[in-house]
Amino acid sequence: MNAIRRPVKAVVFDFDYTLADSSTGAVESFRYAFERLGLLQPRDIDIRETIGLSLEAAFRRLVDPDHWGNSEQFAVHYMHRADQVVAANTTLYESVPHVVEALVARDLSLAIVSNKLRYRVHSILEREGITDRFEVVVGAEDVDEQKPDPSVLLLALGEMGRSPAEVLYVGDSVVDGETAQRAGVAFVGVLSGVTPEAAIRAYYPRAVLHDLRELPALVDG
Repeated sequence: MNAIRRPVKAVVFDFDYTLADSSTGAVESFRYAFERLGLLQPRDIDIRETIGLSLEAAFRRLVDPDHWGNSEQFAVHYMHRADQVVAANTTLYESVPHVVEALVARDLSLAIVSNKLRYRVHSILEREGITDRFEVVVGAEDVDEQKPDPSVLLLALGEMGRSPAEVLYVGDSVVDGETAQRAGVAFVGVLSGVTPEAAIRAYYPRAVLHDLRELPALVDG
């Protein structure tokens, strides 16, 4: 692991598979939506590999192009079920509270950017009692284009009053790597999701962490 060689003033996190595992609720919501549409059910692993994508991108990955026109109906059914099951079935990774406190103690500003709806992220942070640790949370409803479009990350930086050169973006996927690259922000990959290390390294991360616990030491250099 290489130390960061410049001062870091803020850390922006992806949410799913970076700070938390929401896969149980996501799989259930996908299955509900597919059943309502009368579509062949995908495998659990294939659903899990779409977590972090926009709903439209995830749906298109899981169905034949002949069904792409059903993406809006899919989203309606998914949202309905997700409102019932996602938050209750989302678990923060064990290391997250410690890492968050360690970064706050270093006087770093923290934010979250996600393709998940902001109110869902907030509900989980509130349940865990760490909402006040994050200066900014930007979700799918806050931008016209979702990750890997950089607008969600750039919006967070703007709200924090930080330049790309002052920030690390921490994520678990190639979507996060591309988002950071397009925003001109240093990327730190974490292997807490389903993306192989080689795929993350294709985006030239400053470091690849096996566990988020390694992040404070990385920031210290």
